[in-house]
Amino acid sequence: MTINKIEILLLIAVVVAMAARRLRLPYTVGLVVAGVILSLLPFAPHLELTRELIFSVFLPPLIFEAAFYIEWPKLKKDFPVVLVLATVGLWLSAGVTALGMHYLARWEWIGALVFGVLIAATDPVSVIATFKEAGVKGRIRLLVEAESLLNDGMAAVAFAVLVAIGTGTSLGVSGATKMLALTIVGGVVCGALIAGAALLLAGRTNDHLVEITLTTLAAYGSFLLAEHFHFSGVLATLTAGLIIGNRGHLGSLSDKGREAVGSFWEYAAFLANSLIFLLIGLRLAQQNFRTVLITSLIAIVLVILARAIAVYPASALFVRSKLRIERRHQHILFWGGLRGALALALALSLPPQIPHREEIITVAFAVVAFSIVVQGLTIKQLLRRVGELTKPINQNR
Repeated sequence: MTINKIEILLLIAVVVAMAARRLRLPYTVGLVVAGVILSLLPFAPHLELTRELIFSVFLPPLIFEAAFYIEWPKLKKDFPVVLVLATVGLWLSAGVTALGMHYLARWEWIGALVFGVLIAATDPVSVIATFKEAGVKGRIRLLVEAESLLNDGMAAVAFAVLVAIGTGTSLGVSGATKMLALTIVGGVVCGALIAGAALLLAGRTNDHLVEITLTTLAAYGSFLLAEHFHFSGVLATLTAGLIIGNRGHLGSLSDKGREAVGSFWEYAAFLANSLIFLLIGLRLAQQNFRTVLITSLIAIVLVILARAIAVYPASALFVRSKLRIERRHQHILFWGGLRGALALALALSLPPQIPHREEIITVAFAVVAFSIVVQGLTIKQLLRRVGELTKPINQNR
């Protein structure tokens, strides 16, 4: 990825952002469509969307920025709901998808299970972008963001365990449980250690540029440290973002520094999202969906059904408690569970030993394309229908 190629993509992203606002379309949908169109042009930049690029470059800033703005007191109150959605909901979703792919698409069990887990990872970028543009706040925004972040972490951990089993590692139930626990705890510890060190150093300076640099080191450092020890990089960066976002205002970050850090990470997330969705569009144009058309349609239906089975029964567990989720919010959680970058990163990282590897990658791209375009285009109508989108979006923002 050269500077020239990045400049071209950023120019395209700026034009798409301006056009999307005028046309009142989700920004991410416009980027994917622009990527597909760009791939058909003779001067299209040749960039490969790889697992390393997504994990090492794009995921840390996206996870950190989202976690940075989540307020711990509010998350703590709703943490049981978020935890159930990201664990019980994840396994229900992955299980339903895996069963369907095994019996309907005739995939071997390990391939079906791996696909079920990786495609259960949600990425509601379009939904959150719509929330921000329309000024939607409150509990539903917290639930969507927090569930997605924790869901991604759990999906990545479960994926690692299944891949280890699929490549011949003899784990057994106790071994798999131990690996699962170690990956989760190790990721959280790495994130907490890096965040603590960053805040300790930030407390010794009032230079907002140094504070921005320290948060950047925390975002990438926590992820890379955890991945180095084969822990969860997603959970590490999530933990670092939560700690710095919630503890930074207690004196570790200066007032000017916190404002500067917030502006920097808002831009960093915009930059990462712009590049990654353009690259998804470029890669989509290279996929041969004709060979897996029926399988892709089966997968799309299964993923939607599985998300419904994950969200509504999990929500029913809290129907008689103070944590009850309103029915309209359940609908948003269901339809707003878009698939995106993490699902593709996991699919692209599959080792050759996993059965149906190439088919899994192509079908994953098909599901992500449907999710971004169809669900991304219709989520605004759903928000308006359930009464969450009550004011016009500010197109001049």
